[in-house]
Amino acid sequence: MEGAMSNRVMSCCVSPNEIKNPAFFSPRTGIYSSKHAPRTLPQNPFLDLVSFLFSHEHQGEIALVDSRTGFSISYKMLRELVDSVASGLQTMGICSKDVVLILLPNSVLFPVILLGVLSIGAVVTTMNSLSSIDEIRKQMRFGNSKLAFTSLENIEKIENLGVLHHIVAVPEDLNYDKAKFPLFDRLISSNSKIMLKPIIHQSDTAAILYSSGTSGLSKGVVITHRNLISMVELFVRFEASQYENKSWNNVYLAALPMFHVYGLSLFTMGLLSLGSTIVVMRRFDMQEAIRAIEKYKVTHFPVVPPILGALVRAKSATGCKLESLMQISSGAAPLSRKVIQDFLRAFPHIDFIQGYGMTESTAVGTRGFNSGGSDKKYKSVGLLAPNMQAKVIDLRSGSCLPPGYSGELWLHGPAIMKGYLNDEDATVSTIVENGWLRTGDLAYFDQDGYLFVMDRLKDTIKYKGFQIAPADLEALLIAHPDILDVTVTS
Repeated sequence: MEGAMSNRVMSCCVSPNEIKNPAFFSPRTGIYSSKHAPRTLPQNPFLDLVSFLFSHEHQGEIALVDSRTGFSISYKMLRELVDSVASGLQTMGICSKDVVLILLPNSVLFPVILLGVLSIGAVVTTMNSLSSIDEIRKQMRFGNSKLAFTSLENIEKIENLGVLHHIVAVPEDLNYDKAKFPLFDRLISSNSKIMLKPIIHQSDTAAILYSSGTSGLSKGVVITHRNLISMVELFVRFEASQYENKSWNNVYLAALPMFHVYGLSLFTMGLLSLGSTIVVMRRFDMQEAIRAIEKYKVTHFPVVPPILGALVRAKSATGCKLESLMQISSGAAPLSRKVIQDFLRAFPHIDFIQGYGMTESTAVGTRGFNSGGSDKKYKSVGLLAPNMQAKVIDLRSGSCLPPGYSGELWLHGPAIMKGYLNDEDATVSTIVENGWLRTGDLAYFDQDGYLFVMDRLKDTIKYKGFQIAPADLEALLIAHPDILDVTVTS
């Protein structure tokens, strides 16, 4: 339990006044500032996310590829398809501020639909395509959805709810039977030239994404166009700028679900502004992932911790080398030191980084670039993203803490959500003091500005007056050779 232990030793033996404060931390305000130079965000109040994405020039040719069939969508075709969907939605009577549900697994058409909806000022809400009928009913009614895009297997289930004006069945790609997908065919065949571009403000709501929140039950996170533009610039485009290779030469494997903020931010938005190629997996399978990496010469693979462990086991079982891979980035959950070390031994040529973000911060928080130096802080989730600030708040006194001390992490910046849908109490308890987001995560910064996330506060185990993070117990257990995966809960 290295994070918690080092904090206790420092708390007992060292006074904050005895520590020299680094330049990125202000002892007067308690604010940590990003060590990265700030990035310029567009000031035009009438700018929407889709216009921002397509305003960037690049030399990318292929935008999206189906990993299984090889069906692809070029960047030229992507813009035309997005405009056609937008035009078709307007013809169907979908207007600015109407809520549209996307209940789909990953596909090359997911980004097309999402961007088409945003183009006309409508609001996107997403769900796991495997959600239960009760979960779907609840989200549809709570968000007042007017239309749903879904797969054929979900059509009957949604129709039986009787709460939507339109339900559009979506094929896997553009090689489809028109008789089975009549509404989709009408949308995708609409004249893109007649789409009437509405006035959209950066402050307008663009998406409602569902999250467990910093505590309690699932909540609708209200995300604006400004939030999404900030995410694209401060997360995706910033990360790409840290490497010398041209972004349009990069090939990403999209195994993460596009309905979740992590996959959504990369595969349906940010990477499309860079000209990168996105190889889309409909659902994750380790052997299919290895085949896709080798076939399409994948260079970048964003993952969650269980996939990292599965890659190590696949290396032992198959001897796969994944020679084209340049970078693997992990997020969404803590990683144990053992899993990281096993991965680095198995694939020493791959640049490994971690990042931190949450739905409420539109996936923006930190990003790690830890492989280049001699002091490789792989356990850290990296440095604060440009334009972002943080505080670490003492759980007992509420005071701001300097580097080396753990407390609740607060974030501030242009990517912080507008609030929770129809839940003012949760909003005011989560966004406090001039826009600071209480993350509900226990964390600390070191003297170099690297952030270490220990666990969720709501999951912390209290034992004999001590606070024990489940992630620390998981790290101890996963070190046992007979344990493949482990979860500890309070």
